[in-house]
Amino acid sequence: MSDDRVAELDQSASAAQYEPGASPASREGSGGRAGRFWSARRVPAALVAAIALGAAGLMLYDIAAVRAGRPAMSWRRQLADQMASQPLNETWVLVAAGVAMALGVWLILLVLTPGLRALLPMRRDFSHVRAGLDRKAAKLTLRDRAMEVSGVRSVKVRMRRGKVRVHAQSHFRDLDDVRRDLDGALSTGITELGLARSPGLSVRVRRPKKKG
Repeated sequence: MSDDRVAELDQSASAAQYEPGASPASREGSGGRAGRFWSARRVPAALVAAIALGAAGLMLYDIAAVRAGRPAMSWRRQLADQMASQPLNETWVLVAAGVAMALGVWLILLVLTPGLRALLPMRRDFSHVRAGLDRKAAKLTLRDRAMEVSGVRSVKVRMRRGKVRVHAQSHFRDLDDVRRDLDGALSTGITELGLARSPGLSVRVRRPKKKG
C-alpha cells in the first residue's frame, strides 16, 4: 500500500479558515452604510426615569416645606447626620459605593453600546430601507447548506458577526474533499445572506469517534 493511501486512511481531521475579501457581499450597498440596530432599552430607561423622578420630587417637596417654615423630614436629617459623622472606611460605606459605581458603569455601557446582538444588519440597497437577519436564522440556513454536502454526517455552526465557525463530521469521502465542498457551499451561503459585513469562515471536518 502506498504512503499516500496510508496517510488518507489515518487522516482524522481537515481544517481551514478564510477571511472575507472584497466581495460584493462585504461592500456597502448603494443605500449607504448599514450600522447595527440599537436597542430601545425601555425597561432600564423607565426604571432610571422613575427613580430620578421620585427622588427629585421628594427632595423638592422637602425643600419647599423647609422654606415654608416646617422642619425637614426625619430621614433627611438622619442622613445628613450619618454623612457628617460616619467614617468613609466603614465596610457598608465601601460596599454601597461599589454597588453605586457598578450600577453607573452598567448604565454607561447601556448608553454607549447598541445591543441587539442577535440581529445582523443586512446590506442596504436602498437608503430608505433597513433590514436585519436573525442570527439563529442565519445559522440554521448555513447548517442546512452544509448538510447538503455529500459525506457530511452532522454539523455544528457558531455564528458571530465577524466569524462563522463550522465543525462537521464526515463518515465517508476524503476529509479534504469534504472540507473543500463545505468551503464552496458555505461561502456561497454567506454571500446569499446579504449581510452588510461578510464574516470570515472557519471550517473543520473530523471523523466520528469510534465506539468502544
